[in-house]
Amino acid sequence: MSAKLVVSSSPHVHSDFSTQKIMCMVILSLIPAGIMGVYFLGLRSLAVIAACIVACVLSEWAWQKFVMHKKSTVSDLSAVVTGLLLAYNLPPTMPIWMAVCGSIFAIIIVKQFYGGIGGNIVNPALAARAMMLISWPTAMTTWTLNGISGATPLAAMKAGQTVNLSVWNMMAGNMGGCIGETCSILLILGGLYLIWEEVISWRIPVVYIATTAILASLFGHGSALCEILTGGLLIGAFFMATDYTTSPMTAKGQYIYAFGCGLLTALIRTWGGYPEGVSFSILIMNVAVPLIDMYTEPRTLGAPKSNFFKRMGGK
Repeated sequence: MSAKLVVSSSPHVHSDFSTQKIMCMVILSLIPAGIMGVYFLGLRSLAVIAACIVACVLSEWAWQKFVMHKKSTVSDLSAVVTGLLLAYNLPPTMPIWMAVCGSIFAIIIVKQFYGGIGGNIVNPALAARAMMLISWPTAMTTWTLNGISGATPLAAMKAGQTVNLSVWNMMAGNMGGCIGETCSILLILGGLYLIWEEVISWRIPVVYIATTAILASLFGHGSALCEILTGGLLIGAFFMATDYTTSPMTAKGQYIYAFGCGLLTALIRTWGGYPEGVSFSILIMNVAVPLIDMYTEPRTLGAPKSNFFKRMGGK
């Protein structure tokens, strides 16, 4: 009987998914939307994507090899995903050197300073985008389509203008915006693929998208359809708010987190200083995740029920 007892440390439940396999699936789900971004916004988009990916991979490799003197983890492809997501959140006219600076910031400051993959407290790509928006606001808000500069649909709605775009153009991506956020139909299909493969849960993207669409339309910002199909809501909800490290672990926590993201996005889009609110909303809720996890963690079997303030260290 004792020979059948195996004593080992956690984890005791193992998955067939490795980090590399998960990242491969995320990359695969993102590629079609990127292709459409390059098609509509021009080959300059491809240069920005390549610069971000190469800069992220080289930054992670150099930091681990020459600073930390550790084995490189670039083979897990997490740096590639960070570079791809950052590039997808940039306009196609972004100067390459700025894209490289943002990539280095994402990998070294946001990711490696906190111990690498699994240790960062906010999403690296979104943190880099926020840094770049503060540092180079003009470059980050210059939008072109067919060589002509103009406002994005969200910026037009912010200014009280009517958005004259067909549903097809909004779904296909034939409009101004960041490289990877314009083709709504392919972002939705990519997100559904990740849900089908159980890489991500449906809770965060569905609640996030629904909350933003309903509240922003109630606040008078724009129609629910425009809120969903324009801007960075879809890429943020499916590919960045669902980041394992910076999202809650429990189902209840994920509902709270997603609702918070949607509420903040609707508030920023309607009354904030920026036409888009996805990046800052997810970053704010990333910081709140430890508190959400603390409040929603399951009670240990047999343990007394404690209130919120006791969990926070109060009396």
